[in-house]
Amino acid sequence: MTVTSLAPSPAHTTKYKVTGLRVLRSEWAKFWSLRSSWITLGVAVFLLVLFGAVAAYTYSPDAAATGGPPGPGGSGGDSDAVSLALTGVTFASLAVGVLGVLASAGEYTTGMIRSTLTAVPRRLPVLWSKAAVIGPIALVLTAVGALAAFQLGAPGLDDEKISLALSDDGVLRSLAGAGLYLGLVAVFGVALGALIRSSAGAIAALVGVLLILPGLASLLPDSWYDTLSPYFPSNAGAAVYALHESSDALSPGAGLAVFAGWVALTLAGAAVRLVKTDA
Repeated sequence: MTVTSLAPSPAHTTKYKVTGLRVLRSEWAKFWSLRSSWITLGVAVFLLVLFGAVAAYTYSPDAAATGGPPGPGGSGGDSDAVSLALTGVTFASLAVGVLGVLASAGEYTTGMIRSTLTAVPRRLPVLWSKAAVIGPIALVLTAVGALAAFQLGAPGLDDEKISLALSDDGVLRSLAGAGLYLGLVAVFGVALGALIRSSAGAIAALVGVLLILPGLASLLPDSWYDTLSPYFPSNAGAAVYALHESSDALSPGAGLAVFAGWVALTLAGAAVRLVKTDA
């Protein structure tokens, strides 16, 4: 008799390759699994609709004629139905910007970034996927919010000279431009969060760049301010969704190019730091 020993067969293991599509799917699932994503997106759309509708229903032609303050309770002399509907863009931009910051810097705060980069050693697909997930989501939802604000406020402007319909020239372009601007703001937040790696620091930088920088620049000599002001991020972004092109502002296309350049430059800085430094 001969004894035959059977060696145990090796366990069958499945190896999964890290691909850009799989990283994108993981970031998509991660984004929607966080309660903060739902809350922040909801706040952004709510503020956009609320302030737009309130501004339309509280519009006063008399205040407009005397150069009253824009927004609820009064409107500037160059107000129109679209600018009233988009009164909440500034507040919505802060919400979607914070959303982008939390999506990237939040992982550094909790330490989860180490697990993420262990699963994706090449690192850069993580940054691109975060931007590719958050940007389009913010774009679509805020564009819908801008449209809702315009439609809800339209009855409040009946019989007013500034009333407009969706079919009027430039209206849909302006409402879509607001969504495009806010989508880029969300990507800007992702880039700042990945660059600074601190939620508080990145949010402070976001507020400083979008809100404080234009005010500080007014301290410059008038000739300098008039030249540089249209190229500040928030001013260039405002040109994207403006219904009428102002003489001291960029055209919508130029404004989009300038603001997208700011976002791309910040993303490039975040990418360099992500590759060159430890998590």
